[in-house]
Amino acid sequence: MRARPQRILLKISGELLAGEAGHGIDEEVLSDLADEVRDVHTLGVQIGIVLGGGNIFRGLAGSARGMDRVAADHMGMLATVINSLSLQHFLEKRGLFTRVLSAIQMDQVCEPWIRRRAVRHLEKGRIVVMAAGTGNPYFTTDTAAVLRAIEVGADVVLKGTKVDGVYSGDPKKQPGATFFPRIGYMDILNQDLKVMDSTAISLCRDNRLPLIVFNVGVRGNLVKIVNGEPVGTVVGE
Repeated sequence: MRARPQRILLKISGELLAGEAGHGIDEEVLSDLADEVRDVHTLGVQIGIVLGGGNIFRGLAGSARGMDRVAADHMGMLATVINSLSLQHFLEKRGLFTRVLSAIQMDQVCEPWIRRRAVRHLEKGRIVVMAAGTGNPYFTTDTAAVLRAIEVGADVVLKGTKVDGVYSGDPKKQPGATFFPRIGYMDILNQDLKVMDSTAISLCRDNRLPLIVFNVGVRGNLVKIVNGEPVGTVVGE
């Protein structure tokens, strides 16, 4: 049984926020996610959140269609801000105090990303939603999540997905895929498992930052992980 972390970084993909529709924002998904976050917050855990933007716009896909990659990535960053503001709304409806900090300055909408400010918000019990990725093109929100976790001193990165953890292949397409309860950073890189991009995994490895991949769609999973129960896949040394 793992010790309860004091500070976590939760990473949720934009595609997950789209729900069954596959695009846009599914309010039921956001509502369920906000309930999960509230339950963890009541345990006294400090929570940072990074959301993807793929449910609205994915920079890499735009680039593949001929759009300038830098412009496309900036559009993707703005999509993460929309998602972050949406989640903030659902969290605050539950009486939680939140702050959205963006790597791209937009003072009338949210606060700028400042590491010390983010840490102070976390210490005061506010949920910090970190938007706009790293603020730089060519970096995914997975990499941004790991970077922010390192910057604020999070104990662990929790990667919420639609499957139960890390498999040898896509379990929805390959029913016989092997589930890994534990796996090493280098195993993911060497086997090219699609958990996070290689930059994110390398950052975790270089900084010995634990990563847990789990199914965020199962009610109570997030609380179980925080309480040290064996849920999902633990990625580490």
